[in-house]
Amino acid sequence: MVLFIEYPKCSTCKKAKKWLIDNNVDFQDRHIVENTPTVEELKKWIVESKKDIKKFFNTSGLKYKELNLKEKLQKMSDEEKIKLLSSDGMLIKRPLLVSENGILVGFKEEEWKELLK
Repeated sequence: MVLFIEYPKCSTCKKAKKWLIDNNVDFQDRHIVENTPTVEELKKWIVESKKDIKKFFNTSGLKYKELNLKEKLQKMSDEEKIKLLSSDGMLIKRPLLVSENGILVGFKEEEWKELLK
């Protein structure tokens, strides 16, 4: 079973969820704002994803822009970035797909097919 972390109002999340259902993928659904990933989860997933922490930020989100994170992130340590991500689910790029085969950030159908085959 995979963990699907989403913001239900997000159109990309809706598309990804439909894809999971259409492809008969058994998943556990988790609301990214009501149950925001913890510092420990994020640390683990960032390492497992082999992606830079910056890839976990929702750079097109209002919160990201309001906080002027494009500038601030350059001066922050990885620890500070992870702590910031865990403080507000709206800062995290979504959806997140967590499986024993890997971690995916955002929805790119080809990546999801590859990971879940």
